[in-house]
Amino acid sequence: MSDVKTPSPDLIAILRCPVAVHYKDKGTDPGKLELVRDYWLVSADSGYKYPIRNGIPVMLIDEGEKWKDVAIDALPCPPPDSQ
Repeated sequence: MSDVKTPSPDLIAILRCPVAVHYKDKGTDPGKLELVRDYWLVSADSGYKYPIRNGIPVMLIDEGEKWKDVAIDALPCPPPDSQ
């Protein structure tokens, strides 16, 4: 049995990227997030990647921006502690 703690699908369904929600050119519901590699929420609209630590999404803009240019398959699992 896996010990990975991920947010519930219901929570992921309502979370939005705090950057992308302001985009006017991404449809009526910008900023949706996708769970990748069990530890990351990724916004296709902004490219920001938010780590999940101890089952809690870290939805800080600075945190998402820090990982923006890292390829999905290069994201560390689990994410390192915030610095």
